Amino acid sequence: MASERADIAVVGAGIVGLATARALLIAHPGLRLVVVDKETRVAAHQTGHNSGVLHAGVYYAPGSRKAAMCRAGKAQLEEFARQHGIPFEHSGKLIVAVDEAERPRLADLLKRAQANGVPGAELLDRERIREIEPHVAGVAALWSPETGVIDYRLVAATLADEIREAGGTILLEREVTAIREMADERVLETTGGPIAARDVIVCGGLQADRLAAMTGTRGPRIVPFRGDYYVLRPEAARLVRGLIYPVPDPRFPFLGAHFTRRIDGEVWAGPNAVLAFAREGYRRRDVDPIELVRILGNRGFLRLASRNLSAGVGEMWRDYSKRAFLGALQRHIPELTEADLLPGPSGVRAQAIDIGGRMVDDFAIGGSAHVLHVQNAPSPAATASLAIGAWLADAARDSFGLS
Repeated sequence: MASERADIAVVGAGIVGLATARALLIAHPGLRLVVVDKETRVAAHQTGHNSGVLHAGVYYAPGSRKAAMCRAGKAQLEEFARQHGIPFEHSGKLIVAVDEAERPRLADLLKRAQANGVPGAELLDRERIREIEPHVAGVAALWSPETGVIDYRLVAATLADEIREAGGTILLEREVTAIREMADERVLETTGGPIAARDVIVCGGLQADRLAAMTGTRGPRIVPFRGDYYVLRPEAARLVRGLIYPVPDPRFPFLGAHFTRRIDGEVWAGPNAVLAFAREGYRRRDVDPIELVRILGNRGFLRLASRNLSAGVGEMWRDYSKRAFLGALQRHIPELTEADLLPGPSGVRAQAIDIGGRMVDDFAIGGSAHVLHVQNAPSPAATASLAIGAWLADAARDSFGLS
């Protein structure tokens, strides 16, 4: 017999799961809702391990869910932050071309930013770059003045407080081991006992495909990629005023190492992007042999790796060589020295990859009449979280027949 019962159970207490639970409780007051997570705290993984950037929407394909939800979600999140006294700031982002070969890609990015309604996006010459970031080397840059920073852990904690105040329940240290679909309810088997719910929304992040498999839902496989940061020592942090990014390389699916002055004033440099050997493997020595075998047996991942072999080897080398990492950073800030780089935190990104070896780029959901799965929610999911939550609440209303 189930130890708890609810109308809707949300699996996952990252920022997307919490935003979804909040949206449901706003739309349906009195709903019996429970959020379930295996960790001891909310925002334990992707939400709590990123650099805190509030994205303005420069990179995303016009017309995609990412583009629309980033724009809407950023505005909603900033209003939420104002209402709750959560600090954020528009420090601005420079995407810097270090040579003439990169300049045409900036023009393409500007067209995309304009199509996505990014406020104030413009191309800058060398002189204007130096006015904004005096220590940056570059021939041109794309400037996004309303890109900013915020503390997503604080956002998640505030969302959790609102959920509880609205009558929702958050159950931590309750890992979901199975989802059984009965005639009139779904039963979540957890390490703390079963939970019965009429309907379920799964926001599983790094565990998304495993949780989807529990209900027979097919979709892309999750491959974890680890990213390590360095922190600039305080004397070197003066070299960075805001956010400094490289021009994305179309041959490689990640953005490349960049500089972020966070809301607390620290400057993070990174991350790199290397295969993690465990779903939640934040250190090089974290290895899950079973997970590693699954990854190496994943045809989609092998196809992706074969197409990006040289770039992947370069990322691995920079992961092990501080000097190589420094070289990548010095392309934009030549004054940096090896002594300026202090060991920093790391994060693991849940990257969905289809059978053809393509990274699933847009936000995606799937499932059945009574179980919805978030199958892909990469960056800018934190920025867009409130918009994603509203989207899922609308999907739940239609799928679950909520009145």
